[in-house]
Order: sequence, then C-alpha cells, then structure tokens
Amino acid sequence: MSLQDGSHPLMDKRLAGLRERLLRMGGLAESILAKALQSLADRDAELAAQVKEDDLAIDRLDVEIDQAVLELIALQAPVADDLRQALAIKVAAVDLERVGDLARDIADSTLELVERPPVHPPAAFADLVEESRRSLSAALTAFADADADRARLVLQADDRIDDDEALVIRESLERIRTEPESSDAALHHILIAKCLERVGDHATNIAEDVIMVAESVNVKHAGKLAD
Repeated sequence: MSLQDGSHPLMDKRLAGLRERLLRMGGLAESILAKALQSLADRDAELAAQVKEDDLAIDRLDVEIDQAVLELIALQAPVADDLRQALAIKVAAVDLERVGDLARDIADSTLELVERPPVHPPAAFADLVEESRRSLSAALTAFADADADRARLVLQADDRIDDDEALVIRESLERIRTEPESSDAALHHILIAKCLERVGDHATNIAEDVIMVAESVNVKHAGKLAD
C-alpha cells in the first residue's frame, strides 16, 4: 500500500489535497530553516527578523491540515489504509510546525549574536547544520514518494546528528571554561545545536510515518523497545 493508493475516488482526492498541503508546508519549513541558518552565517539581523513572519505561513497550514483531517475522519469514515495516511499527514504537519518554531529559535539566537563580537562556532557545527538540513529534505522526499527505503536512511542519519550535537556542546562548554569573554556566544551555539538536533528528530518522526503507511510497520522506538 503506497501513500498514493486509495479505496474511493473522493477519498483519493481528499488525501491528495492533504498531501499537497503537507508537502507545501514541508517546502516552507525547509525554506525558513535555510533562512534562519543563512542569517546566522551572515550575521544578518534583518534576515533573522523575517523568520518570525515566515513562520506564520507554516502555522496557518498546520491549522488547515488539522481541520481537514478531522473533517475527513468524521465525514468520510476512512478504511484502515486511508486512515493511516490521513493520520500520518496530521502527525507530520505537527513535526513541520515545530521545525518552523525551531527556525524561529535559531533566528532569535542570531539576533543576540549579532550584538556581540563574532565568535567562530565549534568545528562540528557545519556538519550538524548540513546533516540536519539533509535529513529533513530526505524525509520529505520519502514522504512524497512513499519510499520506505529512503525513510530508513533518515533513521540511520539520526545517530550522526546526535554525535555532531554532542561535539558542539562539548567544545562550547570548554570554550565557556577557558574563554569567559566568549561564553554568551558559546551558550547560543549550544542552543542552536539543540535546535538542529530537534530538526533531525522531527525528520526521523516523518520518516517513521512513511514506513508505517507504506509497510504497515511501526518502527517508532524500535531500538529501545527491543532492548
């Protein structure tokens, strides 16, 4: 069963509309994250300020999708496969809304950092940025293509993101200890690293939803529950 299959023409149309909105929301989430990170790299306060306004478009789509899914469930009584698709879209929208919030948090840190002398982020920071952005993009592509294999690659990438976050935090804490004058910047680097790690978590959630719908297999917390 793929994300594109359906059991009834009207249900197919409604689910296709929901997927289209979800992928539009995903594009906005990728864009707002890119803008927040560009504002950080360029120390651009004006660009950072735009992120809050951009986040409103994501919030509006989240509300629209939530309402549409609830109406579909109440009025169309979807069968099991269609219900899984609808719920996966609803849950993925929540993850994307939170990515927008995390981009806004990164922009807030940028606005604080531009008021201080520049401090280079830790060495692993660039890898963390790249891995988190790539993971989100891959999760959205997996969702669009109902590609469980690509979704599993997103799950594998999460450990690398966690490792990069840990390196950034470790180096930032060392900087706080040895360079007190840079402590404010180091704290913001930690906050941003945590935001990027959370982006990876939300990408993982979306990938898990793809596998659930495509294969009817629940892989959430599989590693922990297997111990």
